[in-house]
Amino acid sequence: MTRMADRNSCFHVRSIRSQRSLFQNARPERGHGFAILCVSACVIVMCAGTGPAAAEDNAADRPNVLFIAVDDLNDWIGCLGGNAQTITPNLDRLAVSSALFTNAHCPGAACNPSRSAIMTGRSPHRSGLYENGQKMREIMRDAELLPQHFRNHGYRASGSGKLLHYFIDAQSWDEYFPAKETENPFPRTLYPPERPVSLARGGPWQYVETDWAALDATEEEYGGDWLVSKWIGDQLQQKHATPFFLACGFYRPHEPWFVPKQYFEPFPLADIKLPPGYKEDDLDDLPPAGKRRGPNRYFPHIREQGQWKQGIQGYLASIHFADAMLGRVLDALENGPNKDNTIVVLWSDHGWHLGEKQHWQKFTAWRAVSRVPLMMRVPRGAPGLANGTTAGSVCDRPVNLLSLYPTLTELAGLPAKADNDAPSLVPLLKNSSATWNHVSLTHLGEPGSFGLSADDWRYIHYANDDEELYNIRDDPYEWHNLADDAQHAEKLKKLRAKAPQDFAPLVKPKLGSLPALTWHPSADQPIPASRPDGNTFQVAFVNKQEATVELFWMDRERQPKSYGLIPAGKVKRQQTRPGAVWMIATPWEEKRLGHFVVGDRAARAVVPAE
Repeated sequence: MTRMADRNSCFHVRSIRSQRSLFQNARPERGHGFAILCVSACVIVMCAGTGPAAAEDNAADRPNVLFIAVDDLNDWIGCLGGNAQTITPNLDRLAVSSALFTNAHCPGAACNPSRSAIMTGRSPHRSGLYENGQKMREIMRDAELLPQHFRNHGYRASGSGKLLHYFIDAQSWDEYFPAKETENPFPRTLYPPERPVSLARGGPWQYVETDWAALDATEEEYGGDWLVSKWIGDQLQQKHATPFFLACGFYRPHEPWFVPKQYFEPFPLADIKLPPGYKEDDLDDLPPAGKRRGPNRYFPHIREQGQWKQGIQGYLASIHFADAMLGRVLDALENGPNKDNTIVVLWSDHGWHLGEKQHWQKFTAWRAVSRVPLMMRVPRGAPGLANGTTAGSVCDRPVNLLSLYPTLTELAGLPAKADNDAPSLVPLLKNSSATWNHVSLTHLGEPGSFGLSADDWRYIHYANDDEELYNIRDDPYEWHNLADDAQHAEKLKKLRAKAPQDFAPLVKPKLGSLPALTWHPSADQPIPASRPDGNTFQVAFVNKQEATVELFWMDRERQPKSYGLIPAGKVKRQQTRPGAVWMIATPWEEKRLGHFVVGDRAARAVVPAE
């Protein structure tokens, strides 16, 4: 995850406080439920500003597409029943007018692999893109993204907000807000001038955005998703000469959970309940790989700081805010000229743990992360679904967001992409009980680790061959691992057989794609001691000087320990941890040149030329 707080201009925060009012809870329940184009062989038809046009004469009669993404949203929405305290009237009203998939899962357990898979139609185990730190265009250099596919067939592709992992991919869009040339998908957003606000940082391992607070600001002052909703709404209010593919990316409830105070008010802290899926001894029956995957440092730190309920409150408030911004977009559609000819699809890239399995964040194969909202509304007359969707229909078959590419392509009557790795959902949109022999895969950050979702069962496999098995009908929170239960051996065997047998290797990002550590020349300040704290990863030390330098680790007493020489112009990759300090000196420490302090992720450390 890329830090983005300070690169957006901020308004003054008058105060940070929360005024709360009582909200009546409801008990959650589990859902069930071309005129022909005539051209001369030597003529190429082009649409100005819209990329190559393979559009047929009747393209103007095709349905528009409104493609809505909500970041880090789990099943805590009313229509999925994940948390009784949530307030999501707009998500729920969209679900009532749509086909709702209650057993939908993400292709990857983190933003980048999930979003890259959705936008390319390629599964992580085919592409080799499994982690946030990888770069989509380094791995899938020639991939035709979903908006480009629509552009190639007569659509105008526009977007706003976060659709890909912290970049826009300007080549795939006609227009974007903010401007696509910036490759920064975030409009200015209000953040507190001094941070952290609520959650003290536990160490260099902690993501800087893990924090929450109610902001004394209007929605317009806040900006962010409000500006995204305004721009998208303006597009929906216009009558367009060609069909549009319009993508809306809401950032909340992604961290940090800073939203205007009015969205905190319905969630008084005294009324906040712990996650319904939390069970204190939930790790006891997990295999070693599961026990390592579950507990992370965030959850105990949050509890030690007395911030568990405050964190839940911030997540609920951020969901409530995102839902309100969705309402603005839906209102603009319903009150504009495109109401009756627009496909609407809404999804989230993955879910989120708030203490379940002793975990905070994402990055797991459990249902708290894999299960996501997915709803689709298709108007009558769509080429791929003449009768449209049935309002309020519910489908509980296991589906994956990887299917969005082929589904939308079929619904719009566009040529299918041969390299899509998942089936179209159109059969289920026609009949939610249709034969469906597919399972849904959610991949973790290393090849061979994944979660597999079937109708009533979930199978988790780790790269070391550890396994978990859950009967979701009886155990929706995955409290009882049945993998070692002899009476379920046949079920385990059948699910194993449905899993992939081959996995593309993880493609490491190129050196220039890694975030750069700050160089501190020795003249600036004394070299501090290391305070290593967190998991190990690699940092690439790049020597830009004309002479050999030596790499030293500064121990906890500020004593240097040599880790070898780096010749001029060469790179040395070194395992390290957050908080470690690495000094650069001339050989045998004759002259100290400067140092780097390691952050919370893999990076490059460039020793500048003198």
